[in-house]
Amino acid sequence: MNILILDGQGGGVGRALVEGVRQALPDAHIVAVGANAMATAAMLRAGADAAATGENPVIVCAKDADVIAGPIGIVLKDAMLGEITGAMAAAVAESPAQRVLVPSAKCSTTVAGTRGQSLQALIESAVNAIAEIAEQQSSGKQ
Repeated sequence: MNILILDGQGGGVGRALVEGVRQALPDAHIVAVGANAMATAAMLRAGADAAATGENPVIVCAKDADVIAGPIGIVLKDAMLGEITGAMAAAVAESPAQRVLVPSAKCSTTVAGTRGQSLQALIESAVNAIAEIAEQQSSGKQ
């Protein structure tokens, strides 16, 4: 299974996702792409198999991913203080991959039903969703 994890800013959400997915799915191939070098480095240190930085790696890697995960801002043009370009958001949205998005109020977007949940709980939920997708794909269901 090819899992693409995207993040920007300091890479904290991406780092936590890489750690959680690595623990839940030790054999998964995890590619981390950061919108900046700091985010990329954080995800690489967390255990990603490969990493890159910037717009073109998002565009290229999104085409081959089975799952794309990251904060909700990865599908919102100009999110993360402008780090997410329109091309990056479009690549994620147009990918055939399953998307697992972690809600964050930092992207000027509120996802109903998520208030009161800690970031850790949201990340655990995302990791569980990725593990369920991996299980479905390995058993031939989709």
